[in-house]
Amino acid sequence: MKSWAKVSLALLVMVALLAGVGVWYAWNGLKPMPAQESQVKLTIERGSGPSVIASQLEQAGIIRNSFLFKSYLKMNNEGARFQAGTYAFQPGVTLDEIIRKLNAGDVLKDEMIRFTVPEGYTVTQMADKLSKEGYVERSHFLQLVNDKAWLKGRTTLFDAIPDSNLIMHQLEGYLFPETYELKKESAAEDIVLRMIKETEKRLDDASPQWQADMKKQGLDLHELLTIASLIEREVVVDEERPLVAGVIYNRIKKGMRLQIDATVQYALDKPKERLYYKDLGIDSPYNTYKIEGLPPGPIASPSVASIKAALQPEASEYLFYVTKKDGTSGHLFAKTFAEHERNIEKSKQQAK
Repeated sequence: MKSWAKVSLALLVMVALLAGVGVWYAWNGLKPMPAQESQVKLTIERGSGPSVIASQLEQAGIIRNSFLFKSYLKMNNEGARFQAGTYAFQPGVTLDEIIRKLNAGDVLKDEMIRFTVPEGYTVTQMADKLSKEGYVERSHFLQLVNDKAWLKGRTTLFDAIPDSNLIMHQLEGYLFPETYELKKESAAEDIVLRMIKETEKRLDDASPQWQADMKKQGLDLHELLTIASLIEREVVVDEERPLVAGVIYNRIKKGMRLQIDATVQYALDKPKERLYYKDLGIDSPYNTYKIEGLPPGPIASPSVASIKAALQPEASEYLFYVTKKDGTSGHLFAKTFAEHERNIEKSKQQAK
């Protein structure tokens, strides 16, 4: 009897020890990892089950024991709602915090780039700015905007862009000026396409019935954007945009040359602060001092306000305008050349 009692006691002691070891094993395996300052990124692919995710967590050093983590999930009826994506885990968090994060799909947001294209910028100015900011290679960007072929099937504006050797840059005027946010890994193609898509959308902002308005003016989309770009480069005061649009239409109807300085600036290799008479004689299809009607394409990226003005010009008898020299950036308008000459003198007096 005494021997049996000793054996029983020994067995009890062993069971107690094993139970203690088991409890310690479970306790140790389920407690958080040592805290660290740096986060650990982990990507969970779509369709991954709890077992795969548990193994990934252990290999990444986010949990201590994948087997115990899976057991914990089963005990708490968790794991079925885990979402795919790239996560950032802080070593030292509890299992419950990990589970909540996976259930909520609290994934890392994509790193973004942010850049602004000012209204009235040319594609050359865009190439300079975006390359300087490190988002594109200048030559590659210009290659993309000089050949629309790669855009076929990607934009509804594709057919509106003419195939003409006279056009300096095929996509000039089709890249909308705006502040953009794109994924950090976006290529130059992504940037150009995003800007064209913005133009598609902003035409409706200029006028919900923009196609009917355009038809009323007897224009196609390329001509509309061309006129809008002239307005953009000529006008600073928004209220004057429809009035300047009216002047452009009036001169075209009368068969007068537009004689817009901004088109000469576009034709030059480098824009000048001040144009001279010799500049007005430059041989270019964009020089509206020499050609009849509109230049072969836009000379800049127009804003919504300029597109709207081109769609809905203000009716008047004005045929001329000259910039005021009083610091307002406004214009003096005239119906006749004689009146225009008086306005020029008045503008000169304002500068004194």
